[in-house]
Amino acid sequence: MASSRSHSRNASQTRRSLGDGDDSVLSAVLDTRQLEAFGRKVTATASQLMGDNSTTHYPSAMTSISRQMRRPALQRGVLSFSQQAPSEIVRAKLSTSEIAHRALTYISDDQLHNIPENDDNSYSLFQGFQASLPEGESEHRKEHRRRSSKQHRLLGAGDIEEEGPPTIQNLKKKRNTVNHRLEMMAIRKNMCTTEIKEIDNKIANLHHMRGIVLDRLAGLENDEAEVEHELLELDNKLEDMQEELEEQGTLDASTDTLNAPRVATPESEAMDASFMSQSIYDKLPTSTSPKSPKTKRRPTYAKRKSMPVLHEHLEPGSHLKTIPAHNDTITAIDFDQPFGTMVSAALDDTVRVWDLNLDRCMGFLEGHTASVRCLQVEDNIVATGSLDATIRLWDLSRAKYEPYEHKLVENGDGDKDGDDEDDGLGFGNESEDAPPPPPPDAMEECPLFVLEAHVDEVTALHLRGDMLVSGSADKTLRQWDLVKGRCVQTLDVLWAAAQASSTLNSTELQWRPTGRTTDTSADFVGALQCFDAALACGTADGMVRLWDLRSGQVHRSLVGHTGPVTCLQFDDTHLVTASADRSVRIWDLRTGTIFDAYAYDSPITGMMFDARHIVCAAGEDVVKVYDKADGKHWDCGAGANLTVEDRMAETSTSIVERVRLKDGYMIEGRRSGEVGVWTC
Repeated sequence: MASSRSHSRNASQTRRSLGDGDDSVLSAVLDTRQLEAFGRKVTATASQLMGDNSTTHYPSAMTSISRQMRRPALQRGVLSFSQQAPSEIVRAKLSTSEIAHRALTYISDDQLHNIPENDDNSYSLFQGFQASLPEGESEHRKEHRRRSSKQHRLLGAGDIEEEGPPTIQNLKKKRNTVNHRLEMMAIRKNMCTTEIKEIDNKIANLHHMRGIVLDRLAGLENDEAEVEHELLELDNKLEDMQEELEEQGTLDASTDTLNAPRVATPESEAMDASFMSQSIYDKLPTSTSPKSPKTKRRPTYAKRKSMPVLHEHLEPGSHLKTIPAHNDTITAIDFDQPFGTMVSAALDDTVRVWDLNLDRCMGFLEGHTASVRCLQVEDNIVATGSLDATIRLWDLSRAKYEPYEHKLVENGDGDKDGDDEDDGLGFGNESEDAPPPPPPDAMEECPLFVLEAHVDEVTALHLRGDMLVSGSADKTLRQWDLVKGRCVQTLDVLWAAAQASSTLNSTELQWRPTGRTTDTSADFVGALQCFDAALACGTADGMVRLWDLRSGQVHRSLVGHTGPVTCLQFDDTHLVTASADRSVRIWDLRTGTIFDAYAYDSPITGMMFDARHIVCAAGEDVVKVYDKADGKHWDCGAGANLTVEDRMAETSTSIVERVRLKDGYMIEGRRSGEVGVWTC
């Protein structure tokens, strides 16, 4: 009885302590003697586990513990203890602000340094956790209750579970539920806003990291070009040393034999001037021609082996550089590869070769007596057609060009720094920052031969392998065999038009004048392109004729343009033509019909396309770009981001006359003589 009274006394003390909050719950449940006894049992248990197993302390201690755990008073005390909230167990007499202050003062300053300020966030972490879970669970439970009630109604038990009329308590309960949902929605909105801000910060960081990697890529490509140039110099030195060793071994009669072809006679020079000269075999760099005599000074220019990829990772329409290439309107322009070699011609009667990687002029192609109207760069070979009715071919691999020589020039005191940036035509002035001018003999060995057969200005040409096709204002097209160095076929455009009209029983006129006033100044042959035996030619009457070079006949005529055809290009499936009638037409070569067409506000003077875009120079200070994938039009150039008023008042920009595009790398030549380089 005494023990039961003591247990009831302990239980009442436990309830009293839990209700008043003066002492801790743990001290109410277990007094000091019980704790001491429990500690002895635990010690005995631990000693039994670590000591000798022959003793009986461990079984007796476990029996005593299990006996005490069966007491109802102890079980009720532990149950009430487990149901209390942490704040009720601690019973702290400190305020919330004081607890937060003590917690912050306990944390070190290093951990508090990067804590973000969330002044705009009025919700705690526990509220966000609460808002992220219960809504879906409650909806699931509501759906479950709705299905179960429906089943009960179908079973006839609906009358039993039907709710009564609405009461104040039910309405208040529903109002609290709806209010809670509204609060949870506000918390979710705040969470979404915070997540969006975090994503924006991550995107900004990624853009920053991308810019750093792009700068690193640009540096690697510059270093790569330097290494390739150094490798070329080492190869030249090795060849020179091998030649010296061979000459030392055969220093007798073979010396005269090697030097004999180098003696130039007046007769041979006269033969060089002829377009049927046998010296073309020696000059043309083909596998079938004999090797040309080796010069004493070996050329240092060579085409890059690696393809630059920096422009592929930039945003379309990004400006790469602007080169002040000429002092007058650019009439023709072309390049071999991105960041490679560019050749430009202008009305200042100069033809310049440029290093697009360093923005430096490599030299001048001198020989024409008038302005160059068309040119093409094919690997290291350049073909130029001029107003002097001649076509000249050049081999850029023979150029004497040191791309990084300005980095090596310095005096003994190190006063001359070679890291100055080039500024195109800046070599003409005497400023200290100007790059060194190209040597006078930089392109001295580049000329190959001259093709003379046209009797009027050459306005279009296309070079492919050993074959060249040219168009002239003398109203003829000529096919040239570059191995033999002579014209092998002449195509008369007017005769072909007359033949077509007679074949069609005079339903087509011999010549289709458009009646425009600008037609008199238009080029008779505006553009042409050949592939094997196929030739496409656009003329001033707006016709696009497809020729078969094997028979010399027109295979098909494409009618649609109402103005002179100024540009054309074709691939395996489509032919794209641009005209002075301001339209661009895409033809299906399989059917000869128009696949697509669009127009601009001004006549088109330049056009080219790659796998994704069609770019046009249409009388504006921007290049007009058409995306073939999604059909969108956008502008690329200096005036793309300006308003109409600003573009009209802007004097620094100029009208784009010519445009070239290869692998997303675009260059455009302007009336001011500048060349802009962009990504597309």
